[in-house]
Amino acid sequence: MFLIASIISIAQESKTNRVSPVAIISAQYKDAYAKITYSQPQKHGREIFGKLVPYGQVWRTGANEATEITLTKDIMVNGTRLKAGTYAIFTIPEKEKWTIIFNNDVGLWGAYNYNPKRDEMRFEVPTSSTSGEVYEYFTMQFDQRNEEVDLLMIWDRVKISVPIRFIN
Repeated sequence: MFLIASIISIAQESKTNRVSPVAIISAQYKDAYAKITYSQPQKHGREIFGKLVPYGQVWRTGANEATEITLTKDIMVNGTRLKAGTYAIFTIPEKEKWTIIFNNDVGLWGAYNYNPKRDEMRFEVPTSSTSGEVYEYFTMQFDQRNEEVDLLMIWDRVKISVPIRFIN
């Protein structure tokens, strides 16, 4: 009985008590809504890209469960239509560019069971610098100008921008 109660309490542990806390960001334009749920690992003095997050390998784009985006309407991402629904966001970081992947497998822990055959969309974006500012936490932000939105991914001194446009 005590064993079952212990397992249930562990399974229901709040995601807010994690070392890499859960974060949610959202953007809205008219009746279209985009929400991203991800976990925020911390730098803790470590070298991030090329070491902790190896270059050339699929990354869950955060910590814990794979990052997910939910869309209530179709959007344009990097000039290509992405249908309403929920997708995992994986990335393949490189020094000069990242590959951004929207994948149909949701609810995955990390990228261990990532299946490229389930990719809905894949494209590359260049990296840029944070102009000297160091981001301790992996951070995702929407920089919105009406229907035009940049999805920013920032950690350590690296920043990437994914162009999104809400469709009327």
